[in-house]
Amino acid sequence: MSQTPFSLGTFADGQSGPFPGIVVHDRVYDTRTVLPEATTTSDLLADWDTSLEVLQSLADAPEGDGRPAGELTVLAPVQPPGQIFGAGANYREHVIQITVAHRLGKEDATEEELRDQAAREMDERAAHGEPYVWVGVPSAISGPYDDVVLPSIGENHDWELELGVVIGREAREVSRDEALDHVAGYTVCNDLTTRSLVPRPDIPMMGTDWMRAKNQPTFYPTGPYLVPARFVPDPQDLDITLRLNGKVMQKGNTNDMIFGVAALISYISHRVVLRPGDMIITGSPQGNGSHYGRFLRAGDVMESEITGLGTQRNLVR
Repeated sequence: MSQTPFSLGTFADGQSGPFPGIVVHDRVYDTRTVLPEATTTSDLLADWDTSLEVLQSLADAPEGDGRPAGELTVLAPVQPPGQIFGAGANYREHVIQITVAHRLGKEDATEEELRDQAAREMDERAAHGEPYVWVGVPSAISGPYDDVVLPSIGENHDWELELGVVIGREAREVSRDEALDHVAGYTVCNDLTTRSLVPRPDIPMMGTDWMRAKNQPTFYPTGPYLVPARFVPDPQDLDITLRLNGKVMQKGNTNDMIFGVAALISYISHRVVLRPGDMIITGSPQGNGSHYGRFLRAGDVMESEITGLGTQRNLVR
């Protein structure tokens, strides 16, 4: 018997507090009808192996008619959110674009020479190097349809659409072969960055400052839903597309990652404990605002989608 595909999310109706639900054919079913002790999606993720099978049974034989998803407020799927771990410079073509845009090479090099240099460096890093990972704060997570509020500090606020990987089983020092067994599911996350706040010219030996550049409120629009891993056949073959005011700006595929999902989980788990509900954002493909010299401003609308994971829509103000 085939399993009915479903997604997991957090919803509100304006009359009661947020509740966890699964989405089957655009209808939402309150998971508390079958798992009453799990009042949040984080509760469900805490015992994901058990929760998954109960939720699958609900999806296969829904109780009642459910509620149309369009009638509910959709919040970020994991509530309360866990830790955020972000992979930087993790898409080959993206790194090449950055190298050319910022002329990170010989002063007299042509664009083609800079591209060739960056390509060689990325191939060497993939073969013998390791990921670059930074830490984000859960307070910056917002919903998939929430407004993005530009902060009063900094300039050149940029978009970075990414595949989010949500942990469903504690991971500590896991191998690459074991890593995907610890994934609950996948989601969409736009990792916004204030470019002017990345460097620290006052203390150049410290390099970059990701805390102040990436963690403003609303800077991680996430969702709409968490799609269980069993319904994502290959996380390394998903199209990522971001449109700004209807124009495609980012267009890539997760197969361009320098370090794939399994490699990132293994690397991070050897340095910290990954717990259920934690999210790894896996890097951004080419086409950021820094490539175009065009950054976010009030009135912009971002529409962001990843194959099979849904679409976000965020007004910038």
